[in-house]
Amino acid sequence: MTPRGVARTVLVVLVVLVVQSTVGLDIVIGGAHPDLMLLLPIAAGLALGPEDGAVMGFVAGLAADLILPTPLGLSALVGCLVGFGVGYSTRSVAAGIWWFNSSVALAASAAAVMLYAVLGAVLGQEQFLDVNLVAVVGVVATFNALLAPLAVRVVGWALRPSGEDSRAAIAGSRW
Repeated sequence: MTPRGVARTVLVVLVVLVVQSTVGLDIVIGGAHPDLMLLLPIAAGLALGPEDGAVMGFVAGLAADLILPTPLGLSALVGCLVGFGVGYSTRSVAAGIWWFNSSVALAASAAAVMLYAVLGAVLGQEQFLDVNLVAVVGVVATFNALLAPLAVRVVGWALRPSGEDSRAAIAGSRW
C-alpha cells in the first residue's frame, strides 16, 4: 500500500472511530447500539477482496480495541476474520444487484457479532453471552446493512491504488 493509501485508511478509520464513540453510542435501540467499526472490514472485503478486507479488519479492530474495555485484540481478530471471509466468499459473485452489498453486510454483521460473543466467552468474558444477543445482532446488522453502500464507496476510495483513475475504479470495481 502506498503512503497515500495508508493516510486515507487511517483517516477513514479515525473518522469512523470518532463517529462510533460519539454519535454511535447515543443511538440505543433495545439496549444495543450500532457497531460502525465492524462495517469497515465488511466494506473492504466487498470492495477489494479478502486481503484488503483482512487488513482493514485488523486496523479497524485494533483501533476499536484501544477504546473498548475488552481483551486487546479481540475486535482485531473478529474484524480480520470477517473482512477476509466476506472478501473470499464474494470475490467471484457478480455484484450488479443493487441490494447485494446490503444483504452481505447484514449477514456478515450478524455472524461477526455472534463470533465476537463466543470468542469473548472463550477468553473469559462470559458477560458477552449474558447480554440480549438477539437485540445486539439485530441492531448492528440492520445499521450496517443500511450504511453498506456508502461504506463500500468510502473504503474503496481509501484502499484504491493511488495511480488508479477514480472513474475507472468506480466502473471496474465491484460496487
